[in-house]
Amino acid sequence: MLNLILHTPNAGRFYRVEISDNLFGEYTVLREWGLHGCAGSQCLRWFSNLRDAVTAAESARRRAQKRGYLLIEAGAAHAA
Repeated sequence: MLNLILHTPNAGRFYRVEISDNLFGEYTVLREWGLHGCAGSQCLRWFSNLRDAVTAAESARRRAQKRGYLLIEAGAAHAA
């Protein structure tokens, strides 16, 4: 559904936040971070509604930007 990618200039680090839904009507927020070109760390949280998932994703984005990450890509997937 929503994919945010952040990176740090001159440091080669990335931070990704993704919101998606599943077949059970739940929403997940995936956070992934690490160095470009290496396997990153991940954290996956489930939410029962979209509002809570978006709040968690926005909170993660704000924290990453306070630590010096810049938003380089934001995209939404369109359901067919």
